Amino acid sequence: MLIKSLVRLSSFGYCKTPLEGISRNFKRHFVSSGALLTKYMKIGTHDGVFHCDDVLACYMLKLLPEYKDAEIVRTRSPEKLGECDIVVDVGAVFDHTKKRYDHHQREFNESLSSLRPEFGEKYKIKLSSAGLIYTYYGEQLIQQLAPQEALLNKDDLKLVYKKVYENFIEEIDAIDNGVPMTAEEPKYKIRTHLSSRVARLNPEWNSKQEVNLDDIFSKAMALVGEEFLYSVNYLVNVWLPARDFVKSAIDKRFQIHKSGEIMEFEERFPWKEHFFDLENELAVEPKIKYVIFCDKPNSWRVQAIPEYASSFVTRKPLHPKWWGVRDEILSDVAGIPGCVFCHSTGFIGGNVTREGALKMAIASLEA
Repeated sequence: MLIKSLVRLSSFGYCKTPLEGISRNFKRHFVSSGALLTKYMKIGTHDGVFHCDDVLACYMLKLLPEYKDAEIVRTRSPEKLGECDIVVDVGAVFDHTKKRYDHHQREFNESLSSLRPEFGEKYKIKLSSAGLIYTYYGEQLIQQLAPQEALLNKDDLKLVYKKVYENFIEEIDAIDNGVPMTAEEPKYKIRTHLSSRVARLNPEWNSKQEVNLDDIFSKAMALVGEEFLYSVNYLVNVWLPARDFVKSAIDKRFQIHKSGEIMEFEERFPWKEHFFDLENELAVEPKIKYVIFCDKPNSWRVQAIPEYASSFVTRKPLHPKWWGVRDEILSDVAGIPGCVFCHSTGFIGGNVTREGALKMAIASLEA
């Protein structure tokens, strides 16, 4: 029965002859009662020191149904890599049709924008192996991870796809390819990012302890996996639903104040990225300067809109005479009852009522 099964395998091109293929097919194929079943898949990547991009690339592939049970083969042997169904971060070949995703070649200079121009021209960072896998399989991964009741339509899927790249993948691409965050020397260094935490799992150069690098690679996959899943789940289940609330607030801004430069949220939720996206899409004029929102019962906030989502510089800070002043003193200085505080940089302040927060925004606007 075994020989008959292997003869059948050879007829499908899985081995040159039954006898030549016996050893390999024991490893790579299920054989039962003469039936040809699914072959074992192999994901190839390099051995030795691992980095965040190859770890994440392997993790993302293992989320896909076709690679769920795949063996990860860590090697630089061309022969062993040639036996793999898909190869990432090694092999000196980038060819999506052949499932080869290395990015170390001299001629490689692909970015998300170059490979997927439908997502716009802003994504110019050179891709790492993680970026390459996300480029081609990202939408499938997002839909697969989204809860059944939250399956995304085409437009929402495009939004989440771009945000996962911007908020998670792009950083890994840039760090792996040595792309600096700024043209000038940063004022401080960040050493706790995901890439550095993955790197720390590698054995130290002078360590005498014998370790199994494949086991440590699995730990690294669990580490990046937790962060990747959080990013996707947050964007699908928390960030995306907030978009409609932000758009509604922008549409109603003239009802809040005749200037159209103050908007209101009825609760606290993630709004900044949606706001700047929608502001551009809707060509909002004049630029909105402040948002008021309810932080908790009997607690309202007035926040100055930043220049961009991650900026600490605001378009127009709160009234400069209020900075760093609190409680009754602030109420007296502002001439507005119920003031609680104003941050020392003027980016946010508080009042016990909606009316008080709105008056703080109007007074700052007119200052």
